[in-house]
Amino acid sequence: MNKKLLCAALLGGLGLAQAASAQEFDDRWYITGAAGFNLQDNDRETRNAPFVSLGLGKFVSPNWSIDGELNYQNPNWDYNQNLNWSQYGISFDARYHFIEEGRGWNPYVLMGLGYQREEIELDNFPNPDSPYEEEEGGAALKLGAGVQGNAGRARLRAEIAYRAVGINDTRAQLFNDDPPPERNDGEDWYGDVLASVGVVIPLGPEPVDAPPPAPVPSCADMDDDGDGVNNCDDKCPGSQAGQTIGPDG
Repeated sequence: MNKKLLCAALLGGLGLAQAASAQEFDDRWYITGAAGFNLQDNDRETRNAPFVSLGLGKFVSPNWSIDGELNYQNPNWDYNQNLNWSQYGISFDARYHFIEEGRGWNPYVLMGLGYQREEIELDNFPNPDSPYEEEEGGAALKLGAGVQGNAGRARLRAEIAYRAVGINDTRAQLFNDDPPPERNDGEDWYGDVLASVGVVIPLGPEPVDAPPPAPVPSCADMDDDGDGVNNCDDKCPGSQAGQTIGPDG
């Protein structure tokens, strides 16, 4: 009895696996582009700024997609907007899409890991090397949610995310020392909010459904000896041309 139950469970598992593998989804590579607004962490002492991103990704299952994305933003200092603070980075984002048949727009949640780099100009007047530029970077964690829908060939996204960047001492001090001192503001990480809209453009032709398998011929549809009686009912399947044939062949 236990062996029968085990066999039934194995067969059921194989059936589920076959059903899952038979699910259809668009697995083409796609490119993404987005523009939005970066609400900067107040501890940075920078202004909120627009940002842009460009990425490449694909669906790896009916609900999961993976994207690699580059981003860039250029906020201004609060105390001196003539000094540059460039931020750019890369992230690898996994999105889980809550897809429902027949629905044009589907929500999703995302989690991403990446790296953010900063190039910061610091006022070092009256030293001749003013403004002094410093570079630093750190790991970034991104969590968010959004919706994605079809718009003809392309798809549209609207997304909001929180990005935590593990950069120490990203708030600069004003200084006039030569050489500039090491910065130490006590901060270990900063959190920015990213709100954006974007487009997803699949690459390559749209996949088409495979044609249904050809029906398996039945003996009722075949007449090998050409006597007018199908093979199922033909009791003399080797009849010769010119022979008198009865209804049973």
